[in-house]
Amino acid sequence: MKVLKRISDFPKEQYIVLTTGFFDGVHFGHHKILNRIVELATAQNGISAVLTFWPHPRFVVNKQPEDLKLLTTLTEKEELIADQHIDYLIRIPFTHEFSQYSSYKFIQEILVEGLGVNKLVIGYDHHFGRNREGGFDYLRNNSFRFNFEVEEIPEQDIDNIAVSSTKIRTALSEGNIDTSFDYLGRPYSIRGKVVAGLKIGRKLGFPTANIEVAEQYKLIPADGIYAVLVSVNGNSYKGMIYIGPRPTLNGESRTIEVNIFDFDKDIYDREITVNFIRQIRKDSKFSDLNLLKEQLIKDRQEALKML
Repeated sequence: MKVLKRISDFPKEQYIVLTTGFFDGVHFGHHKILNRIVELATAQNGISAVLTFWPHPRFVVNKQPEDLKLLTTLTEKEELIADQHIDYLIRIPFTHEFSQYSSYKFIQEILVEGLGVNKLVIGYDHHFGRNREGGFDYLRNNSFRFNFEVEEIPEQDIDNIAVSSTKIRTALSEGNIDTSFDYLGRPYSIRGKVVAGLKIGRKLGFPTANIEVAEQYKLIPADGIYAVLVSVNGNSYKGMIYIGPRPTLNGESRTIEVNIFDFDKDIYDREITVNFIRQIRKDSKFSDLNLLKEQLIKDRQEALKML
């Protein structure tokens, strides 16, 4: 997949099947759309393309953008879209000026003149343009003006519950890893650099790698202990991760610490990826470190069962 940052770099000589949206999480509902544009493009010997934006529109138009946490970083989103065999990803900056585009201006300047779209595929209830004024009905009623076909993907359900990035965020914020897995079709993951910690875990026989996630907008699951799979230098290891303020140590700031089972390599300053499999328990405070150690032994046993 080729990633373009300028619309002018996009080739327009072939049949173009395109979809547009933010695609946070690249979940099951998104897969349906992406698979469809690949199918349509292949049938016409054409090009499948995704038009997306960065940053998230709410970071630009909202007064309190810090309230929104995203399921995927920009890099993660691009990698996940590439996994769906898309030919081109066009990423344009979402600015205050762009937020004021009418639906007509967006379609005419970006989709028609800029990209030369032949067929547009959009998800259920997708809207665009200033105040979300454009949607499938608008496109269908005005298709004669734009000279391209439009197709809407029906609402995607899992157990009669519509898949959405918002519902996945809610599940993760509650520590509901099973639900997030069902919606995403894969384990939720975080990436970060291993940094120095207090080394309390080492004293307890459970050395941990403290993880620093650079992107402050990345959603971190609810406080607690989780069974995880950890990717280090391309290799996968079993482990358990703690997220929380370390109440037993009278901590205040939230930390992310992973105990990688049967692993003793120096990985300071290395980037690792943690895949969440299931929550073991909620965070809790212990009266002393001995009780904490006893619980960690139980947590490890439970994690190994889950993994």
